Amino acid sequence: MSTASADEARTESAEAGSGRALFSYVVRRDGRVIATLAGHASGAGVDVDSEVFPVTAAADEPGVRRRFSFPSRDHATRFVDDAIVAFEYLNCVIT
Repeated sequence: MSTASADEARTESAEAGSGRALFSYVVRRDGRVIATLAGHASGAGVDVDSEVFPVTAAADEPGVRRRFSFPSRDHATRFVDDAIVAFEYLNCVIT
C-alpha cells in the first residue's frame, strides 16, 4: 500500500464516525502499512475504528475494518495504548 493510500485509509477511518476526531495512528512494518487506528467522539462515548492489513495479503487488498465502542475517552485511550505497545514489540513503527 502506498503512503497516499495509507493516508486515505486513515482519513476515511477517522471520518467514518459522526463525532469529532480525537486521534489517528498508522502502523507500519518494514515500510508497509499493517493497521490504522482512529478514535472519534460519539454520542455514547468514544469509537475506535481499526483497519488491519494482513501481512500475508497482497498489498492492494482491502483491510479488515472493525469498530470498538467505549464509554469514555479514557477507556478508548487505554485500549489504543495497549495496541500500540503490542505493535511496537513486533518492531512496527507508529505514526
